[in-house]
Amino acid sequence: MSSPPSAHAFPVLLLLARAVMASAENNKDCHPSDKAALLAIKSAFGNQSHFASWTPSTPCCEWHDDTCNDAGRVISLIFFVDVNLTGTIPDAISGLTELLVLNLYYLPAISGPIPKGIAKLSKLTSLTIALTAVSGPIPSFLGELTRLKELTLFSNSLSGTIPASLGGLRYLDSIELRNNSLTGTIPPLFSKSTLLPVLLLSNNHLSGSIPAEFAAVGFLQVDLSHNALTGDASVFFGRTKELQSIDLSHNALSFDLSSVEFPEEMQAMDASHNAIRGGIPAQVANVTNLRQFNVSYNKLCGQVPAALARLDAYSFRGNKCLCGAPLPDPCKK
Repeated sequence: MSSPPSAHAFPVLLLLARAVMASAENNKDCHPSDKAALLAIKSAFGNQSHFASWTPSTPCCEWHDDTCNDAGRVISLIFFVDVNLTGTIPDAISGLTELLVLNLYYLPAISGPIPKGIAKLSKLTSLTIALTAVSGPIPSFLGELTRLKELTLFSNSLSGTIPASLGGLRYLDSIELRNNSLTGTIPPLFSKSTLLPVLLLSNNHLSGSIPAEFAAVGFLQVDLSHNALTGDASVFFGRTKELQSIDLSHNALSFDLSSVEFPEEMQAMDASHNAIRGGIPAQVANVTNLRQFNVSYNKLCGQVPAALARLDAYSFRGNKCLCGAPLPDPCKK
C-alpha cells in the first residue's frame, strides 16, 4: 500500500496535535469503565508494542492515542499511521460510551469487518477508517449513529452496497467511500441535511441512475468518477446552488447539457468520458471562478462559449461536433 496522501494527512495531523495537547492537559486517570475498555482493546490487539504506554500504573488520559475531557471521559481514539499494528478492530471499542471521534488512519495490516460494537457509540460525531485492509460490507447499523457528522471509509477493501440507512442521518455532512469495491446503486443520502454536504464515491463499481432526490440537496462537493453510473446527473446543478466542485468523469451518464444551469460559485467540473449530449450553455460565462471545465469524450455539439476559450483544448476533445477556440476546428457559418 502506498504512503498516505498528503491531502488527507493535514486534517488528521491537526486532529492528532489537538489530541496530544488535550492529553497533556488531562494528566489524570480516566473513568474506570473507559480504562477497562481501553485495556480490553489492548488485549484484543494482543498487547502489541503500539500500546507500550497503555499501562495500568499510568493515568490513562496520558496514554498515546486517546483524549479525555475535563471529566476524565475518553472522547477520542486515534490510531494513526502504523504499518506494524495487526489484527481486527475490536468490539471492545463499544465500552468507550462517551467517544466523539474514532479514527483509524493508514493501518494497512488491520483487516476484518467493521465491528457491531461501533453501533453502541451513540455520541460519535466522526468515524474514520481509511487506508486499511478492512473488508466486508458497510454495515447498516452505522445508521444508528444519530449524531454522526463525518463518515470517512476511503481506501479499504469494502464491498457490497451503500446502506440506505445512512440517508436518515440528519447531521451527516460528509460521506467519503472512494477507492473500495462497492456495488449497486446510490441510495438517497443527505435527505434530512440542511447543510452543504460532501459526497465522495469515486473508484468503486457503482451502477444505476443518480437518485432524483439529490435535486433537493445543496451539495458543496461531489465526486462520483470512475464508476458505471448511467442516466441524468443534471440534478446536481442549478444557478442558485452552492456547488463548488463536481467530478462525474468515467461513467456512462447521458443527459442534455444544453438545459443545465451552472452554479455561479462553481470552481471545477469534470464530466469527461460519458455520453452527454447537447451543447455547452452560454450561461457558463457567469461562472467567474471556474478554473477547471472538462467535457471531453462525450457527444456534445456546437460552439465552445468564448468564456472557455482560455482553457486547454483537451477539455473539449473527443466530442461529436464541438467547434471554436480553443479547439483547432472553427465553427462553420
